[in-house]
Amino acid sequence: MIIGLDMGGTHIDGVIIEDGTIINTVKKPTNRDNLFQSIWTTLQELLSGYNKSDIKRINLSTTVSTNAIVEDKTSSVGMIIQSGPGLNHDFLACGDSNIFISGYVDHRGMVVEPLDLEEIEKAMVQFNKNSMESYAIVTKFSTRNPSHELEVEKTLGANNPLQTTMGHTISGKLNFPRRVFTSYLNSAVHSTFENFANNIKISLKKEGIDAPIFILKADGGTMNLAMAEDKPVETILSGPAASFMGMSGMLDTDKDAVLLDIGGTTTDIFFLADGIPLFEPLGIKIGKYKTLIRAIYSVSIGLGGDSSIDIVEDELRIGPRREGYPYAFEGPKPTPTDAMIILGLIDDGDKDRAYEAMDGLGRRLNLSPEGVSDLILETVGDIIESKVAELLGEVNNRPVYTVKELLHGKRIEPELINVIGGPAKALAPILEGKLDLPCYYPDDYSVANAVGAALAKPTTEITLLADTSRKILSIPELGVYEKIGKRYDLDSAKQRAISLLEEYAISMGTDRDDIEVEIVEESSFNMIQGFSTTGKNIRIKAQIKPGLIHELGGIRHD
Repeated sequence: MIIGLDMGGTHIDGVIIEDGTIINTVKKPTNRDNLFQSIWTTLQELLSGYNKSDIKRINLSTTVSTNAIVEDKTSSVGMIIQSGPGLNHDFLACGDSNIFISGYVDHRGMVVEPLDLEEIEKAMVQFNKNSMESYAIVTKFSTRNPSHELEVEKTLGANNPLQTTMGHTISGKLNFPRRVFTSYLNSAVHSTFENFANNIKISLKKEGIDAPIFILKADGGTMNLAMAEDKPVETILSGPAASFMGMSGMLDTDKDAVLLDIGGTTTDIFFLADGIPLFEPLGIKIGKYKTLIRAIYSVSIGLGGDSSIDIVEDELRIGPRREGYPYAFEGPKPTPTDAMIILGLIDDGDKDRAYEAMDGLGRRLNLSPEGVSDLILETVGDIIESKVAELLGEVNNRPVYTVKELLHGKRIEPELINVIGGPAKALAPILEGKLDLPCYYPDDYSVANAVGAALAKPTTEITLLADTSRKILSIPELGVYEKIGKRYDLDSAKQRAISLLEEYAISMGTDRDDIEVEIVEESSFNMIQGFSTTGKNIRIKAQIKPGLIHELGGIRHD
């Protein structure tokens, strides 16, 4: 028995899946002011009548890290940055207090200029003076040689009770600015995610549940809770990942397609190329920060069932803000949900209040409550159609990357729409008309995110770097730094990467049958000094493929 929870900004959705069958679902309002109570009551209702000892795992997605960044509710971060020569400091100064230190490691991992530890002591004085709540240490080429980051962390350690991120642990990819920003965000959201994780643990303990917990990542895979607490930045865009996995599990297709998750607050938009999700090749951008976080391509717009509706210059304005529950649920403003209630598309809420909300808008536009309700849903469709067309134009004017490969010359030409979320059924006919494409939604469309969370299997990516001249092999993500011989070659590196990734996945609680490792990048070139070959530089990128838990490939409904 697997539990899937989607911790959205508007609702917490929960499902139980057993032997490929959805056996229970629940949707509860999210109380951001008392997250523990929201989680606990959702679990109580979801698990009522079921044997808790049968729970194999709990998979959940959460928007807490994303919301903390978007709403600027992050912890203050003291940044120690070693940028080396030739790089302007200004655009790297992302922290609340920034210290740029001397010292330099070159692209091969050789120490060119040592650290000045007195600078670290001065940094600590400034951070304490500015009351920093966390730290991040990032040195250039630390993936090739992390010694400076480790030495700085050790120097801070004796007097440092605060959470600290070291850049080389975040990603093995070579992109120093993105590593700086990703390390900053990891420390900035650490406290927020830790509070969320503690609420989860308390809720489960109170319910007498002892099962492993996995968190959705932006690439559609999961990691265990302990790893997520160490790298909470990996949970950014966890919600859209659950959306995609839900649609993949419930509405499988091998065609070009538009995927939509229409929630209470936002609509997430995805695209498929021949049934394969588009991917962000370098990493996602959140706010103003470009990161190294692997992610399925998605775009979120401020449009949902609970979006507030106003009339501005005799025209409807829907969203982008959500100002509370729909008017029919004692909320302050009319919303598309109220319009759906008037049109008989949703059988819930106070119909008299929904009528009052639509009548008020209709009078200002010389329309009946039913007429303005129709106009609201048509406007929602127009907004989505316009954004989909805009995004398709952007996607088709650049190389198309999928989770599997770069598709040279590929143009995305959607043949269908798959939609999930609370308003999915009500809006499907409108979307069909606006985009002139068939539109499909699954039986459990309103809790599909939780289904996606339940279905997602653990995954991770590693980068192996081998320098036979220096006789050093490193895998920064796993903290592996070991000696190799001068004859070490590409095939040896691939086998080592696969072996270590499999061992790591098993140690994280992944079933062996769920592990599918693939090499996604490989290169080997000779290093020349003078007129002689001094060794090889080998680079391997390997991943456990994101996907659906094998035993749940065909979803049925109890």
